[in-house]
Amino acid sequence: MLSVDQALKFLLSAVRPLTDTNLIPTIDAHGRVLAQAQSSLLHVPPMDNTQMDGYAVRAADCASGQARLRVAQRIPAGHIGAPLEAGTAARIFTGAMIPAGADAVVMQEQCVVDGDDVVIRHQPQTGEWIRRQGEDIAAGATILQPGTRLRAQELGLAASVGLAQLPVIRKPRVAVFFTGDELAMPGEALKPGAIYNSNRFTLTGLLQDMGCDITDYGIVPDTLAATRDTLRQAAQEHDLIITSGGVSVGEEDHIKPAVEAEGRLNMWQIAVKPGKPLAFGEVGQAFFLGLPGNPVSSYVTFLLFVRPFLLRMQGVEQVAPQSYVMRADFNWPKPDRRNEFLRARINSQGGLDLFPNQSSGVLTSTVWGDGLIDVAPGQVIQAGDQVRFLPFTSF
Repeated sequence: MLSVDQALKFLLSAVRPLTDTNLIPTIDAHGRVLAQAQSSLLHVPPMDNTQMDGYAVRAADCASGQARLRVAQRIPAGHIGAPLEAGTAARIFTGAMIPAGADAVVMQEQCVVDGDDVVIRHQPQTGEWIRRQGEDIAAGATILQPGTRLRAQELGLAASVGLAQLPVIRKPRVAVFFTGDELAMPGEALKPGAIYNSNRFTLTGLLQDMGCDITDYGIVPDTLAATRDTLRQAAQEHDLIITSGGVSVGEEDHIKPAVEAEGRLNMWQIAVKPGKPLAFGEVGQAFFLGLPGNPVSSYVTFLLFVRPFLLRMQGVEQVAPQSYVMRADFNWPKPDRRNEFLRARINSQGGLDLFPNQSSGVLTSTVWGDGLIDVAPGQVIQAGDQVRFLPFTSF
């Protein structure tokens, strides 16, 4: 069996990055991966402006700390004021352009209005409460690197320099299907021995979160011929095929022989719990990843292996989830020889509580929990120990 790190290294080394790009509106680019570096053609902010509602002044006119100045003009945001004459002030509002001649802003809380005058009860320093032109971004600066997965803040940054469109890597085309004669869909009556196909919903949702174009072939009959036929169809127009179930070594598990007949299988078992049976290979021009059928195993192996594989396919270099060192508020005295990923949640004391049933079939643990604890092979955990925690929000 391969370790988790060995398996992930093997997977990532096999990726063929997508090269096709689309130019799409910036407003629609959330979750997509940037194809080319983006630079700013302007300064941000584009001009000196005020950080506060208050009065634009000449600092030298306010040296007494009780200066009385005539309010000569009013400058809302989006308007350009006249040059500020000596001995006057300009009523100014947050974001408005600093008028020529002014070199400081005094916040309104430090001022008293008296008719057409304002009394400045403060000795401002030159530059006080002024955002300088280009303070955030200088014209010509690179603001986004290729391979960036675009979040809300990256889209806001692109918009702040006027980028109405962004070049992004095309969406990965992913085919999914599910094997098992015991599977039924919600809404159908359960026959004896049948279960509802939760993995179809979990995996499809995860792929949607990844921004994939998904073709769902549904539940495939548990026969070698049906499995081979679906693999051939899926390989024609997809970058990746994902299956759930049928990757063990039983007589009714047909994924392994089907992939070997239609393509090649490169990897078979991983030293991970949950999720030991994991298959990786190729069918035609499509990659293949066969996930285990147990719901938690399927979910965890997607996070650990499929997610980074899809990110790297789109050109993302940093594919590891963010992790934190946190305190375990439980005991784990019987470690496994495999790398375990335990479902846990953060308690009100800032520590981690463990879901009482860590079985690979208990999907409630993934809803109850906030993330996974990465437990090394043979690692014993005692209450108070520091452990590595991977929040579900970091995947």
